[in-house]
Amino acid sequence: MSETEVLKIATKSEPKAVAGALATVIRNSKGVELQAIGAGAVNQAVKAIIISRGYLSPNGIDIVFAPSFANVTIDGEERTAIRFVIETK
Repeated sequence: MSETEVLKIATKSEPKAVAGALATVIRNSKGVELQAIGAGAVNQAVKAIIISRGYLSPNGIDIVFAPSFANVTIDGEERTAIRFVIETK
């Protein structure tokens, strides 16, 4: 697999749009990473993962994900993000 694509999720991210992007990346590279900071963003990320499974399953593609913490720097300030590494099963 080439370098993993990182999609950054915000509280205002539309889960269906993120799911579409996620499904496209999975079809092309077999793996992607979502990063979310805050409860609202984590909620949108989880919904996007669930929706993307529905987009991918008709093509016989199933995904799994592993959540973890990641330290990221935003505007010079270190923040803790939730990282979801998503791969095909």
